[in-house]
Amino acid sequence: MPLHKDEPRSIGGYRIVDRLGAGGMGVVYRGRARSGREVAVKVVHAQYAEDAVFRARFRQEIEAVRKVSGAFTAPVVDADPQAARPWMATQYVPGRSLAQRIRDEGALRGAELRRLALGLVEALRDIHRAGVVHRDLKPANVLMAEDGPRVIDFGISRAAENNTLTETGQMIGTPPFMSPEQLTDARTVGPASDVFSLGALLVFATTGRGPFDADSPYLTAYRVVHHEPVLDGVAQPLRAVVERCLAKDAGDRPGLDELAREFGRVLPEPAPDDAHTVTLRLPPPVPGESRAPTEADAAPDRPVRRRHPRRLLVLTGAAGVLAVALTLYLVLGPPRDGGTAGAGRPAGPSASSTSSASPTSRWGTLPAGWLPWQTTVYAPAVRGAKPTSRSTGGSPTCLLGGDALYCAGDGILPVRVDPLTGRTAWRAASVPAGAKDDQYDALILGVRGGTVLVRQIITTATGETDTAHLVALDAADGSRLWSRRMNAENADATVVGDLVLTPDTDGRTVTARTARDGAGRWTTTVPSGDYCGFHDIGGRPYADCTTYETGGTRFFALDPEDGTQRPLPSLPDDASYVGALDGSLVFARWGDDEGAADTPYTSVLFVDPDTGARRTTKLAREFRGTVAALVDGTLAFVTSSGQVTAVSPVTGEQLWQTPTTLEQPGEPVADEKGRTFYLASASGRVAALDARAGTLLWESYPRADHVVSGGLPLPTVFAHRGALVVATPDGTVFSVDPAHPERRPASG
Repeated sequence: MPLHKDEPRSIGGYRIVDRLGAGGMGVVYRGRARSGREVAVKVVHAQYAEDAVFRARFRQEIEAVRKVSGAFTAPVVDADPQAARPWMATQYVPGRSLAQRIRDEGALRGAELRRLALGLVEALRDIHRAGVVHRDLKPANVLMAEDGPRVIDFGISRAAENNTLTETGQMIGTPPFMSPEQLTDARTVGPASDVFSLGALLVFATTGRGPFDADSPYLTAYRVVHHEPVLDGVAQPLRAVVERCLAKDAGDRPGLDELAREFGRVLPEPAPDDAHTVTLRLPPPVPGESRAPTEADAAPDRPVRRRHPRRLLVLTGAAGVLAVALTLYLVLGPPRDGGTAGAGRPAGPSASSTSSASPTSRWGTLPAGWLPWQTTVYAPAVRGAKPTSRSTGGSPTCLLGGDALYCAGDGILPVRVDPLTGRTAWRAASVPAGAKDDQYDALILGVRGGTVLVRQIITTATGETDTAHLVALDAADGSRLWSRRMNAENADATVVGDLVLTPDTDGRTVTARTARDGAGRWTTTVPSGDYCGFHDIGGRPYADCTTYETGGTRFFALDPEDGTQRPLPSLPDDASYVGALDGSLVFARWGDDEGAADTPYTSVLFVDPDTGARRTTKLAREFRGTVAALVDGTLAFVTSSGQVTAVSPVTGEQLWQTPTTLEQPGEPVADEKGRTFYLASASGRVAALDARAGTLLWESYPRADHVVSGGLPLPTVFAHRGALVVATPDGTVFSVDPAHPERRPASG
């Protein structure tokens, strides 16, 4: 829906595209980052923004929800609970709500109902594991995405837990889907409350009405507490399971593991001859293993514009518990026509246009004694601090600097990993005394002159304030060299050349410091009311600023010697920086996305960094991708379903397009020779493509411990001395031999 005249055009550096809706707690907008990635930005209503208790609980809730990751939730990717009106940004999920789906097409049946029930069970598992209770699970808070349901809005409802009634008497929650304890004693609400809501929601999905519907919300609430549910239209054996979910006593309701088994038993699977049943390709077995052919049911294709990975069901665990978050598709990938590569095997002569190249000429030579390895960012270190708990950690970001890999993240202390052996050399003791692991967040900015530069944010235990610091660590041993407090609300801390640009505590001044000792070289100011990011173009900083109120942009160069600003013509607000080519800055411009998961790109903008002169190349057609990157002079677009398209940025013509089985892949990288592109998926599957022809050379088996779906950061590949080093969002880090991707790491 269109924006109102007085609504913001930019929030937290996200350009506001349109208004998605409003509720009792706030307004939801669709926003777009400079990269083109879409988010749902939820802004708290003004009356709650002025409530200190609400702010504190909202902050605590954001920290808890950041830990929720799974295939059936929309994860938080950014937030600012200290803003004048607190906000948080979650993954944008295109699709109708369950409520709209029922209004449009009626009740759910068969496999669609099965996917909904099992997906919601898994979503609640992920939410409860993070210590969060949803409290407002209802049809409007379930989005029917192509690859399964997504549960949204599980942050604001918890933040208001002490405000069961507002000043006007409006209850927090939706009576037809609230549990009896929510209505009688909110202090006793626990995970079982969400099970009750799930039961009510499934009745609605099956019949089009709730089990306690009445003429007014007050009568509905009375029925929830005192009456038995009306289950007409819910057939056995599903009815018996739903009845247990709707028990008045929370202790009588089944747990989620039991519900997963029960729903898997009572809800029908697609028939074996269903057109959407697929035979899945297994990775090569470990020597000595045997494996029978496997089939699994795939979610049917929908008549929509794009494809997402199909999420399937897999039995895991000693008890054979039905788990949905880590699916057979994500782990194994579907079959492909045309002789596509098997896991860890080359595509074969029929698919390869480069088969004449010998392994040595394409892949290069590995260091003597090199062996594949696999570790995690939580592995013990040779020196320094003990690892934090995986239960408090989020997704890490990693950076290759010199002959070492450095990683850090939400609840993850900075570590140095040897890219040749996988050994963790050190872990920095960066959490201040008194702070908890889950109050800590770190980002590796860069490595310069033996110094690792880290942006570090600490959330206080009361949730009232943030402290942000730039911390410099000795790359040799992880010891702290210096730190500076900063205010990152209006500018990014960025490493440019041999300097690190640090926002000062006033929020407007940026100081350029030397990496090793933190000495100030010069200062500059960013425009008031803007949020500025910086690009490093040949060692020269360029500021790319967005105005909060209008969404307009400013673009200027900074002299690396003294910080003098040189204004350049402003950039269009639909341009995403992708890299530099032949001395020009290159931006990919997007068009109207109509709510698509993959951003549509329409043209390429070249900007002369000295004069600001620009020229535009129109793309031959609209190309889509969640990732747009300039890779060794080629513009690459990568979709969420793994399709890679290479385009000439100069002519706008497509060079090649190749589908892969990678789900949620990250940015491609080129090897040292520029002959091969590599990219990785959230499950740790890696693909190699010929850079010239796009031929799929191979895809590896997945290596991630588990799949973190839909959030940031994306999986990252680094080319290092003939090998690949890959980091996935779950914290797994591993190496791959490009000539033999099927090689497994040595045990122990």
